[in-house]
Amino acid sequence: MIIRDAVANELSFIREQRVNSYEEHAQILPQEHWKALKQAISSDADAQDDVERIVAEIDGKIVGSVALFPAKTDAYEGLVNELDYPEIRMLAVTPQARGKGVAAALISECIQRAKLQGFQSIGLHTADFMKSAMRLYERIGFERLPQFDFEPADDGIIVKAYRLIFE
Repeated sequence: MIIRDAVANELSFIREQRVNSYEEHAQILPQEHWKALKQAISSDADAQDDVERIVAEIDGKIVGSVALFPAKTDAYEGLVNELDYPEIRMLAVTPQARGKGVAAALISECIQRAKLQGFQSIGLHTADFMKSAMRLYERIGFERLPQFDFEPADDGIIVKAYRLIFE
């Protein structure tokens, strides 16, 4: 597996792949919530200055991606206060590549980059319906920060904040 920076001409493919990777949740979410999630993960929010777009490749094919937002960035378009640490966003792994360590490798890369930039922690947000993602984050050592939770679609589905403090 190769972890590398995405190049500009891959961005539309990555955004489409994100939607395809998250599509399994469409059946269990209220329609308005899925619509809001789909808009967020396919938006050009990852094109903001200093956002690092990272991909995972297996056999020359992109099978996963993540966006690492810098500290003090409006990563959630006003839904969360700007945080003092980088934020992992839009983590997506194709269904065919799941179980191969792709998500863990992308998270590890984000952690290493945050450490190299001198940060003491890194954060992310996820929702209850992303059960396998939450298990992974907790296994890695991320802890809940409920004060930074938000409800994007006013439908009772809470997007939960997590943070990992580096040792």
